[in-house]
Amino acid sequence: MNNLPHKMARKALFVYAIPLLSLIAVIKADPKLFSVDCQNATLGTTLDPPGTYAPNSTYQTNLNTLFSVLSSNSNNASNGFYNFTAGSSPPDVAYGLFLCRGDVAAASCRDCVEYATRDVVERCPWSKLATIWYDECLLRYSNLSIFAAAETRVWEVLENRQNVTNNETRFNEVLGEVMKNIANRASSDDSGKKFATGEVNYSALQPVYGLAQCTPDLSDSNCNGCLLNGISKLPQAKLGAQVLFPSCYIRYEMYLFYNASIGGAPPPPSSVLPPSTTTPSSPGKGGISSHVIIAIVVPIGVVTMLFIASFCFLSKRAKRKHNSLREKNDEDDISTVQSLQYDLGTIKAATNNFSDDNKIGEGGFGPVYKGLLLDGQEVAVKRLSRTSGQGALEFKNEVLLVAKLQHRNLVSNILLDGDMNAKVSDFGMARIFGVDQTQGNTSRVVGTFGYMSPEYAMHGQFSAKSDVFSFGVLVLEIISGKKNNNFYQSDGAPDLLSYSWELWREGTPLDLMDPTLEGSHSRNEVIRCIHIALLCVQNDPVARPSMATVIMMLNSYSSTLSLPQQPGFLGRNKTGSNIFKELESDQSTSKSIQWSINEASITQLEPR
Repeated sequence: MNNLPHKMARKALFVYAIPLLSLIAVIKADPKLFSVDCQNATLGTTLDPPGTYAPNSTYQTNLNTLFSVLSSNSNNASNGFYNFTAGSSPPDVAYGLFLCRGDVAAASCRDCVEYATRDVVERCPWSKLATIWYDECLLRYSNLSIFAAAETRVWEVLENRQNVTNNETRFNEVLGEVMKNIANRASSDDSGKKFATGEVNYSALQPVYGLAQCTPDLSDSNCNGCLLNGISKLPQAKLGAQVLFPSCYIRYEMYLFYNASIGGAPPPPSSVLPPSTTTPSSPGKGGISSHVIIAIVVPIGVVTMLFIASFCFLSKRAKRKHNSLREKNDEDDISTVQSLQYDLGTIKAATNNFSDDNKIGEGGFGPVYKGLLLDGQEVAVKRLSRTSGQGALEFKNEVLLVAKLQHRNLVSNILLDGDMNAKVSDFGMARIFGVDQTQGNTSRVVGTFGYMSPEYAMHGQFSAKSDVFSFGVLVLEIISGKKNNNFYQSDGAPDLLSYSWELWREGTPLDLMDPTLEGSHSRNEVIRCIHIALLCVQNDPVARPSMATVIMMLNSYSSTLSLPQQPGFLGRNKTGSNIFKELESDQSTSKSIQWSINEASITQLEPR
């Protein structure tokens, strides 16, 4: 499936997750896509043309009707399921259905189905049958009947790349048992949803959560067979996985990923108390009724409990206030960070004596090495360079900032590991802004060569639009397979931005694309990404879109893009000299501009 813009959106979120959190939060999130299957040939038939329909055809009309009906009924389906048939003359009949996850609220179900009816057309244009899976719903349509039949010829397996590291055999046994139990309960679910969830303790402190669901039009036996088929395809000893069929799906995780309060969970075990063997006392001479005793004891107990709770609360608050004052007075003391400390021998062993094979990057502080501790924990180790001009103060600042990541505006580097997990790095030069501060000015310009916006590099003016510029450079690098900071040495062009702009004006933007992407892309998607990147690197910061707008443009084809203007930092200035060369020479004449060399290669992308 060609979904380059969607992949770019995910990378954008990873790279800018911390500094742009407040911007992303205001956007209504689209359903999380798991997989899509666009069949270009009708299963089990020999229709001609195979599996596709023509524009303005009868099938397209029926399909539009189908989507309209499914969307309008997405808010009324009590069990989160609805199917419909549009048309009456084969082979132009359109059969379709949607299924929302059993624990999803009605409003979320409606939003997911409405989005799916639009999204599947963009992802599977002219396809006569398709299935699209999201976190909250699935949508399926075909030119052949798909009702009351378990389809298991098409499936998708998604897995967490991390493995279980302790007692794999025990984990697989526990997982198999709980998933089969959930499958049995889902197939015999009498609520109409054919949905069940459950959990089991893999260890004393680690539960495993599972979920299974079928389309309610399946029989109990067909549902159970579909789910057991999915269980057989689960990967071994992974920290999470799911198997998606058009008719059913199963999933397990090491965290609670479903709403346990809405249906599907097994009922709590019944607790039946034995009948009381004591005879209730009755009032008599000198006797006190049991009701009177209860009436006296219970209020006293409640008052006592309230007194103890209040005392604990006040004591805890006083202690917290005391600790806060102490931390404020000693905030420059690195001992308050509760940091782990390692001796030089441990660090040498973790980095193979600072081997070049373990080197993953280099900054103004010094080289960075990948390290592996004895307990299997991977760490990044910075080694202070003798020529860095930095020392204990900068090191303390970096440790303190990494330990206090609660701030909403960290200026920083977010690296990605092989599993696309965000890793925080390089906080030695971090600045702390006010809560409402959106821009500023600095006399000490720092950053990575080739990624800084012109207003920041030349005048020290920074804002959220500075990050947008850097993101635009990164997108152009991903598409071209070239780095901006050394592009002027190749292809006869002064820099990557100039080269991209020239190709755009000449109407040949696809010439920018890395040849290795040939055959694995959609022409329109690549052009759109180049268009968005050029909007991000415009010379005027006001003309650049916000990152929230960029994410919307990458996720939606319906939004109209404005025409980009000339990028900032074009390779040559009015005198004809190379701007990059000038900035590079400034390092020897000005102490206010400091460049950091970044050669990180974890993800083959070079952060700002």
